[in-house]
Amino acid sequence: MFTARLPLPPALRTILAAALPAVAPDEAIRRALSNPDPLTRAALAQPGRVVVVALGKAAYPMAKAAYEVLGERIARGVIVTKAGHASEPLPGFRVIIGGHPIPTTGSQRGAAAILQALRGLRPEDVVLLLISGGGSALATAPRLPLTLADLQRTTQLLLASGATIEEINTVRKHLDAIKGGGLAKAAAPATVIVLVLSDVLGDPLDTIASGPATPDPTTFDDAWAVLARYDLLDRVPSPVRALLGQGRQGKVPETPKPDEPFFARVHHRIVGNVAQAVEAAAEEAARQGFHTAIGATALQGEAREIGRGLAAVLKEMAHHNRPLPRPACLLFGGETTVTLGETHGLGGRNQELALAAVETLAGLQGVWLVAFATDGTDGPTNAAGAVATGETAQQARARGLSPADFLQRHDAYHFWEAVGGLLRTGPTQTNVNDLILLATQ
Repeated sequence: MFTARLPLPPALRTILAAALPAVAPDEAIRRALSNPDPLTRAALAQPGRVVVVALGKAAYPMAKAAYEVLGERIARGVIVTKAGHASEPLPGFRVIIGGHPIPTTGSQRGAAAILQALRGLRPEDVVLLLISGGGSALATAPRLPLTLADLQRTTQLLLASGATIEEINTVRKHLDAIKGGGLAKAAAPATVIVLVLSDVLGDPLDTIASGPATPDPTTFDDAWAVLARYDLLDRVPSPVRALLGQGRQGKVPETPKPDEPFFARVHHRIVGNVAQAVEAAAEEAARQGFHTAIGATALQGEAREIGRGLAAVLKEMAHHNRPLPRPACLLFGGETTVTLGETHGLGGRNQELALAAVETLAGLQGVWLVAFATDGTDGPTNAAGAVATGETAQQARARGLSPADFLQRHDAYHFWEAVGGLLRTGPTQTNVNDLILLATQ
């Protein structure tokens, strides 16, 4: 599963590997459909057509599992996912490759295909909407008169600003016709069953994939406030600023709110999240003989600050056997952010978090800090994350590299590539935030 160059003992590899089956999207969908809750069972017992829409990085395995359970009940289906995340054609399904983390023309095609699949539905029909992380970028339908270029530039600015995913999606929902309840509106009057593999901490349904089938609690005023908070109002394209301004004045309809009658026919169910992944890793760590604990499953903050803080905890574990005695494994789930400047290098939040830990861990024996994106993709790179050890700083010095310089430039990928600390897994076919492991032997 992991690159042979990685300075990671077999036991730690086994712990990380144990996290993924616990949130395997195909198994989650099989469980949800083979043993459905009463609302899902009643919906699928209706005599109408079943339309499957799968959106996100895990869309293909989720759709495939639905096909294996429902078979010929499915009248038509659409899968919108990321490049490399769909393995082969699926009978009756269109597969469209969108862009991530920035939407592309493929993302527009994906949204158009979804809306086409939802046309002409009747009250006895059922839409099975399978949602996983990445859906916000992978399918997009810019609100007129916005263009794809407007959304691309706005997304780039938001991702670089340090804004939270909740804030980013507040803006997205007011610029895009399928987000913030837009798909539920398009599916009416059919029943909509939404099965969600959550990639947002706390599982807020209105934020995951920008809540395509969920009432939107945010407003145009909220979206405007996000851009103002991060000094982006004068930097986003003028049509974006104009649309939000018109929305604040009531000249553009708001996103669908809870009083819309079609939401009464929408049912959501979370089928997997980061807590399940962390718990599975913790169980395996205990089997491997580690004193084990879960520190948190909703870790947030600036990646470099979190990295320094966790390195201090790991140093305490190494020197003083607390909060856990050796051998120890302390696990976290969460999702940090990276605030970028106008110019920057290459990396992802997990690589930056691990890089920020390098100096604090320097010289310690038998310690590992592992930061891992469960989807196998950390930022716009081919790595899932990185591993910092007590030897990393010395390895960097031997190559004439300064961890602080790379951190200052947000160029974590090239640092870890040089010292051999990258985690490379390829697409894992799931996506439930990040897993961070602190271990001592």
